[in-house]
Amino acid sequence: MKKISCPIGVIGIIFEARPDALVQISTLCIKSGNCAILKGGKETASTNKVLFNTIYQAALRAGAPEGCLRQAEGHSEIDELLACNESVDLLIPRGSNQFVQYIMNNTKIPVMGHADGVCHTYIDEFADLDKAIPILIDAKTQYTAACNATETLLIQRKVAKEHLQEMAEVLKAAGITLRGNKEVLSLIAVEEMSDEEYNTEYLNTILSIRIVEDVDEAIAHINRFGSHHTDAIITENKENAEKFMNLVDSAGVYTNCSTRFADGYRYGFGAEVGISTGKIHARGPVGLDGLVTYKYKLYGSGQIVGDYASGKKSFHFKDIG
Repeated sequence: MKKISCPIGVIGIIFEARPDALVQISTLCIKSGNCAILKGGKETASTNKVLFNTIYQAALRAGAPEGCLRQAEGHSEIDELLACNESVDLLIPRGSNQFVQYIMNNTKIPVMGHADGVCHTYIDEFADLDKAIPILIDAKTQYTAACNATETLLIQRKVAKEHLQEMAEVLKAAGITLRGNKEVLSLIAVEEMSDEEYNTEYLNTILSIRIVEDVDEAIAHINRFGSHHTDAIITENKENAEKFMNLVDSAGVYTNCSTRFADGYRYGFGAEVGISTGKIHARGPVGLDGLVTYKYKLYGSGQIVGDYASGKKSFHFKDIG
C-alpha cells in the first residue's frame, strides 16, 4: 500500500486587480499538475491577457497538455464558474472581504482562502517593551492594507496603566489613529468604540485597543473577534507564550514578532496562491504543497477480506427496530 500525492484537479481562481496573482497561481497550478481557470479584474484585463498567453505558451512548450490553463474574461463568466460544481474541484478567491464573501455564498464548490484579516498583537504582563513597540508599529504600518496587518492591540491591564500613555504617543507619532472602549478612554485620548466593533478590519492606519486582565482573556477575545488569520503575543514568559500559541485558534500564531510575517514568500515557500484561514486541507500561506491532495494505492494479487476475517472476526446482525 502506498500513499501518494496527486493534483486536486481543476482549480478556479478569481482575483481582483493584482496581475501578480495570475503569475503566482497559474505557475503553481502547472507545477502541481492542476488545471486552472483564471478570472482577473477588469482593471488589469490587458496585462492579464499578455501574462496569461506568455505563461500558457511556455507551459505548452514544456510539455503541458492543451487546455491546462483557461482564461475567463467576461464578468458574467464569474457566475458561470461558480455554478460549475460538477467540473471544478476548488475555488480560490483573492480580493476584498465583500468579494470573497460573495464567492463563498454563491457556490457549492469548496472555497479555499479568507475573507477577513482581523489580526491581533497582545502585549503581555511580561513583555519587553523595547521589543513590543517596534513590533507593533511594524505590524500596523509596514503595509496597512495587507490582510496580515495588526488591527487590534490587546494589552495587559497592569502594563496599560503604567505604559499605555507613552505607547500611545509613539503610535500617534507614527501616524496611527487610536480607538478604544470606555476603559481605554479612561487612560488615554482615543476615538471611543463599542465592544461589538472589535471585529473591524480597517486596512488603514487605525488601531483598536482593548485592555485585558491576562493571557486567558486575550485568547478568549481573539477567538471571539478574530478572523483566524494571524495573531501574536509579546512576552518573555515561556508558559504564557506556549498557552497563547496552543489555544489561539488561528492559522498563524507568533511570539515576539510582527504579524506581517504571515506570507508565503517570508515562510520560504516562494510563490503562494493566498492565505487560508480554514482548518481543512491547507492552512496559512498556501504554496505548492497546498495544491495537492493524496490517494492510497493498494497493489494485490487476488487477496479478499474474507481470507483474513475468517475465524478471527465475524459480524452478526439482528433487527433492533
